[in-house]
Amino acid sequence: QVQLVESGGGLVQAGTSLRLSCTASGGTLSRYGAGWFRQAPGKEREFVAVINQYGDSTYYGDSVKGRFTISRDNAKDTVYLQMNSLKPEDTAIYYCAARTLYINTAWRRVDYWGQGTQVTVSS
Repeated sequence: QVQLVESGGGLVQAGTSLRLSCTASGGTLSRYGAGWFRQAPGKEREFVAVINQYGDSTYYGDSVKGRFTISRDNAKDTVYLQMNSLKPEDTAIYYCAARTLYINTAWRRVDYWGQGTQVTVSS
């Protein structure tokens, strides 16, 4: 059973940057496709980005395309989400996700979820 742990959330001002990290315990994250989702108060969970096991294929949601970058360092068994030009509407709990079978589109099914990390962007 893979347990995902997110870190790096916080309170930042609009226009600044933040980097989230996701690591795994009980398993090796490098074996899985990985991604990020987010959920704002009163809204459904939203797809953000995914990356394949090798780090050479990525896919982004329209709302973050061009501002966010997903990457991974398999030597450190860590997946990152670099968030630039943050906007107040990016405020949400960000969840790391993993999936055994990677597909290069918005995931509708996830095998493992993290507990989430809060990102708050002030205007």
